[in-house]
Amino acid sequence: MSRRAASVLIASTLVASTLVGCSTDRGPAEGADPPAPQATASAPPAAPPAPAIPAGSAPERAFAVGVRQLKLTRDGDRSLPVTIWYPASGRAGGEPVDSAQGADGKFPVVMFSHGLGGRPTDYAALLTRWAAAGFVVAAPTFPNTSRRGDGNNVLDVLNQPADVSYALTRVLALDGRDGDPLRGRLATDRVAAAGHSAGGVTTIGLFTAGRDERLAAGIVFAGTAVGVGTAFAGATAPQLFVHGEADEVVQYSAGKAVYDKVPWPKAMLSLPDGDHGRDLLRDGDGASLRVVADTTIEFLRWTLYGDAAAKERIPTASAGGDIATLDNHL
Repeated sequence: MSRRAASVLIASTLVASTLVGCSTDRGPAEGADPPAPQATASAPPAAPPAPAIPAGSAPERAFAVGVRQLKLTRDGDRSLPVTIWYPASGRAGGEPVDSAQGADGKFPVVMFSHGLGGRPTDYAALLTRWAAAGFVVAAPTFPNTSRRGDGNNVLDVLNQPADVSYALTRVLALDGRDGDPLRGRLATDRVAAAGHSAGGVTTIGLFTAGRDERLAAGIVFAGTAVGVGTAFAGATAPQLFVHGEADEVVQYSAGKAVYDKVPWPKAMLSLPDGDHGRDLLRDGDGASLRVVADTTIEFLRWTLYGDAAAKERIPTASAGGDIATLDNHL
């Protein structure tokens, strides 16, 4: 069996067993009398609290993209190298430039978590688009779920929300480091988290069991709440879920079940022909990636820059090419 097939099998088994074994929806005990019906007053559901998004506007131009590596180690033994893509000076377009000078401005930060057996560069087609739109994207390579490490240690996903929080602290510190290319260029009070598959679990964990209050928004690609639960906590943080309805690893219904539990402004971008992510996050034929990139960028422009016009553009971005549908409660 190939390493990829083994990873898929392990992930699928964990997802299935956990979803079956950890359900909190319990029926009456066998043989028990059913509870007597009670009259209840109907009331409309409470509206989710509004997010604290300061008014602003996102950059209208595209940026060149720089890339660099930040070598981190958490708790003395958890190696966490971080790949950072960022807006750079120079002409937009072309390949990212290693250690390029940062563009002038203050840019929000997005922490991205890769999937099981992956690494940050697998997602460069999407993440460089985010950087070109005016975001600093920091993506740790996890020690036990990446191709660099054991790759298949799916249970270590439960340690990854703390890894992301640690890496976020160190990334934000670059804003004050003398001589650093990102000194003075980070909007340290405007931060989001995103992740795919096992990285989606990691991202959900950052808003539930491992809530990091610095995070103002989240994007979950093909994720589920295995191990981290759906007790969303803390300040209101809008969430965008992206999931292929033909996902062969994490069933669409599993991702939708988590989405339904989100108590904040939220939207779900569903791709009827989308799989677990190959067509969502890599170039492929380009059409799915364009829709995902355009929709996520408008979401980040709204939640991190406070760009109200970007929020209004989200439905249009999601409708490109009739590739996806959007359940919009933002």
